Amino acid sequence: MTSGPTTPEPDNTEADGGAGGPGAGGSAAVVGAEVRLAAVTTEPIGTTEHERLVEHPAAGAIVSFAGVVRDHDSGRGVTALDYTAHPTAGRIVERVVADIAQHARGVRAIAVSHRIGPLAIGDAALVCAVAADHRAEAFATCAELVDQIKAELPVWKRQVFTDGTDEWVNSA
Repeated sequence: MTSGPTTPEPDNTEADGGAGGPGAGGSAAVVGAEVRLAAVTTEPIGTTEHERLVEHPAAGAIVSFAGVVRDHDSGRGVTALDYTAHPTAGRIVERVVADIAQHARGVRAIAVSHRIGPLAIGDAALVCAVAADHRAEAFATCAELVDQIKAELPVWKRQVFTDGTDEWVNSA
């Protein structure tokens, strides 16, 4: 399940104080970001692709995040994960990203993907990239995206442990 842009062009009419950050005086900041990707997919995902998707000539910062499969959890060795999603997961990630993009200040573009299916150690499960005028907005928006997606996306993971047992976790 993949999708393209899901939000209208940004509203560039509100001011935030310009280059020095809020209250610093100067140019107007954009309100609302373009969603360049909001997807749940079975294909491998990575930060390089997402960073390219959000490139923007007005952006002074691109921040990305990759949530990757690690080889342990709660003191137990992990060999692999298998993510399963509710059929509405694609629409939910689109809504979460669109909601955040709509109110983002100084953010130009966003790209987010969550992978489902079998993943190996080191594979990316969640990737976000944010292009913004300044790093503070990029970091804050990226963190908000990760937190909201983890809170709302109906995705479950099955962890396979080194001792041959497995465990289902109710949220990615």
